[in-house]
This record gives sequence, C-alpha cells and structure tokens, in this order.
Amino acid sequence: MDNPSHEPGLASRRNFMGAVAAAAGGLAAVGGGLASPPAQAQQASAGAKKGKAVALNWKEVYFTNCPMVSANNIDQELGWCKTDFKAIGIDYSYFRSRRETDWYPHYIHNQDNLIRFGGLYPPIHVQADIRRTRLLGATWVHEGGCMAVRAGDPIWRMKDLKGKKIGLSKSLNTIKNDWWRIQEHMGIESMLMLNDMTMKDVQIVEFPYPDDWYDDPKMLEPLINPTDLWATRDHKRDLAFRPLETALLSGKVDAIYTQSKVFQHLQEDTGQIRMIEDLSRRADWKLQVANTPAVITCTDVMAREHPELVVTYMKAMIKVGRWANQYKQAAAVLLDRQTFYRDAEDTYQGIKDVDMVPNLSPQNLACVTTGKDFMLKNGYIKNDFDVQKWAAPEFLEMAAKQLIEEQWKKKSGEKLPEGTQLRLG
Repeated sequence: MDNPSHEPGLASRRNFMGAVAAAAGGLAAVGGGLASPPAQAQQASAGAKKGKAVALNWKEVYFTNCPMVSANNIDQELGWCKTDFKAIGIDYSYFRSRRETDWYPHYIHNQDNLIRFGGLYPPIHVQADIRRTRLLGATWVHEGGCMAVRAGDPIWRMKDLKGKKIGLSKSLNTIKNDWWRIQEHMGIESMLMLNDMTMKDVQIVEFPYPDDWYDDPKMLEPLINPTDLWATRDHKRDLAFRPLETALLSGKVDAIYTQSKVFQHLQEDTGQIRMIEDLSRRADWKLQVANTPAVITCTDVMAREHPELVVTYMKAMIKVGRWANQYKQAAAVLLDRQTFYRDAEDTYQGIKDVDMVPNLSPQNLACVTTGKDFMLKNGYIKNDFDVQKWAAPEFLEMAAKQLIEEQWKKKSGEKLPEGTQLRLG
C-alpha cells in the first residue's frame, strides 16, 4: 500500500458519518475464552477504560442499531418493543437517550443491559477480542459492493484499473472496530479476485482520519430516537456519509468502493459516478458479505441472568418482521427515514425479497463466518472463535413458541363466554 495520503476535510466529514453509523448500529464482538466478571463490575471497569454508560439497572433495557435494513429500525418508529417491555415493568429506550452514556457502547458493548441490532463487523470484534456476547439473530440483505469510477474516465472493466489508485479509509481510533475499512478492503479484494487480479495489481491509497468523536461533549446531546440524528441533515445527499467520494471526484484516486444499491443509486444520480463492478449481481452469495448480515447481539450476562428480557426483545422483532414482510411498502417508508436508499420506492426495491424476521439460518451463520474469517486473516481481530457456539438460537425459539401460545390463547379465548375455563378430558 502507498504511504498514507490525507484528503483535506475528510476527518470532519467522517466524524459525523461515524456518529450516524453509531446511531444505528455497528460494532464487533469479542471471542477467545475470556471469563466474564460480575455484571456491575464489568460494566464499570469497561466504562472507565473505553466508554461510559448509565449505571446498570435491570429495570431498564437499552437498544442501539445501525442505519440498515432491520426490524429494529422499523420498530423504533412503531414502538411495539417498548410496549412489550412496558407490559413487564421494564423501561426500553435508545441507548443515547441518557446523557451519561457516550457512543462507545454501540461499538464495544460495555453496557450489560444493551441489545444491539446492526452491522456485522463490530459485534465480531467484540466477541473475538473484548467480551463474551451472544448472537441472537440476523437479517440478510444482498448488498455486496460496487467499484465506483468517474463517469468521464475511460475505465470500463476492473482490468482497466491495473496500476491505478483505489482509495481505502483508515480509522486511527484504536478502541473501536474499523468497520468501514473492513468492508472496503473485503469488497475491493473480492472484485479484483473475480477479475484475475490482486491488491498488488493496483495502488491502494490510504486516507487516515481521527475517528475520535465518540465521547466528544458536543456529540453527546441526548437522542430519544435514532431518527432524531437525521432530522437536521439531508443525510441522503450529505457527503459526510459517502466517504472518499470527494477524493474520487477530485482525482486523488481513480476508484473507490461503495455499497451496492444503498449509496450506489445516490452516487449514480449525480451523473458524475458510474459503477464498473457490482458484487450484488454475482451468483455467489458469499460475495454479498459487506458488514452484513445485520446481527442481533446481547451480553452473555443479560442472556444468563435475565433471559426473559432477551426473549421479550426477540418476540417484538419477530412481530415487527412479520408485519414488515406483509406490508413491505409501508416498511420501506419507515426505513427510508434512516437508510441510504434513494427514496421509499428505492428502499422497497432493496427489501422486497428480504425476510425481515431475524433468523439464524445455516446461510446466515455461514455469512457471519465468512466475515469473521476475513477479519482474522487480515488482522482486524486477534482471536478466533466458533460462530456456531456464539449463536444462541434458543432465545429465538422461545420467543416464537411464546408468540404461538399467546396467539392461541387469544384466539381460543375470543370464542368462549366470559369466565369460562376450557377443560380437556
């Protein structure tokens, strides 16, 4: 790789881009066999070292997510999960609704009563190198990635990039996972491989940025809903959320990675950028891993000591996911408020074939393993772990079972006179 090059203004734009990403989800998990200390001690020590979180109270459950396709991003508008938690006497809130909590819990999961639904790479990092968590579910979206070039350049195929410059971002934050760089790296390497090339055939130009805003007092005003973060920005057209695009248009590099469908259509709409490769059009589903699938994780402490809280959350995600599957266009309108598809119709086209009910299918677990293996191979995590053992399908199974029982009780009870008890035998 070339010596690091810095694009003027990139740091400030990426700082806000990171804030947005944090608002909707994206950390990694820790693996490797670390023992879990008592919950309060662990949360306190982790907070003292790397981030701050509100004092642990098991009458409170917090959520964090990423601006991605997920049932949680729909539920934050519907409020079904909050209603279900309220029914059992638990306050359910966005993790940044409390001034005491900075942005780091989204990335390092240093809060025991937090459930995260978001990008794949941060949770992998957490499970591998930071602390024990449990993998509760996943939502698979075929996004892959594109190679973007300037519209006027005589570059038509990946092979035309031989010897040319491709941008690669680099976070200088050593606390959190560099999830954006990982998907750039993985996507670029895959696209080159498919065209009989390697990273040695191109010039990789790094763009370092501080990425250090996570505990900045100016960024810590409370947010009741992640959507609040977008209310003051035209996030679909703000270059803060499209890293390295300015470097491409100004000629500092000849190509950059971008996400298929999501940022792709916004960039193509400018008339200045076109795509010469799109992994989402390839038959091999393993090539679609790009900080996806979006995964649900909680701490091992919550799973062990308060499984009822985990099951309550998963029940809500199943209900919301089923609603979204039945009413895809309505779901697209809600997701359009926080994702980076062009508009609600573009969002619908992106999710119309997506199963919005989280699951732990063999394919989803294989995708998670693909992302984990890439991170381990390239030094983005230090420790390996078994994804099959990380997965905790029992919570999803219990949630589904309870929903069936509740539905049966409601349906059967509607047909009986008041006060009647159903007796069998």
